[in-house]
Amino acid sequence: MIIGGQAVLLYGEPRLTRDIDITLGVDPAALNIILEAINDMSLKPLPENLESFVAKTMVLPALDEKTGIRVDFIFSFTPYEAEAIARARKIEMSGTEVFFASPEDVIIHKIFAGRPLDIEDVKSILLKNKNLDLRYIRAWLTEFDAAAENAKDYLELFNTLAEDLSD
Repeated sequence: MIIGGQAVLLYGEPRLTRDIDITLGVDPAALNIILEAINDMSLKPLPENLESFVAKTMVLPALDEKTGIRVDFIFSFTPYEAEAIARARKIEMSGTEVFFASPEDVIIHKIFAGRPLDIEDVKSILLKNKNLDLRYIRAWLTEFDAAAENAKDYLELFNTLAEDLSD
């Protein structure tokens, strides 16, 4: 499923994004299968030592040399990611079905990332999508807070953003 800036274009305010983030729903043991798919799409893997890079980062960055667009393939196999992929929305684009993370899951990913641009993305999604499953978002953020090694307060950040926008 597509996450990140491309999903924000679907659910939030349009903004410049220079890459495509794709959550795969597989672990790094599937690297060879992913490499075959990347080759079929005429993408060039960017890291020199692929296996070690993917093992460290859980990401395989690739480049479409014709357009200069970077595509990050994200290896993910947690229960959360499995549920998010199952909830992904199928959108037809130029005759092709493309799976995008739900707006709730884009919010969760953005809260987790926590950069200033991510927080702005969350605000725009909250403003443009009135029927969000806030219970789902809060349940996962509560779980992420409990699992964090250092106190994170993902839920508190989300609640603050949601309250500020409802005033």
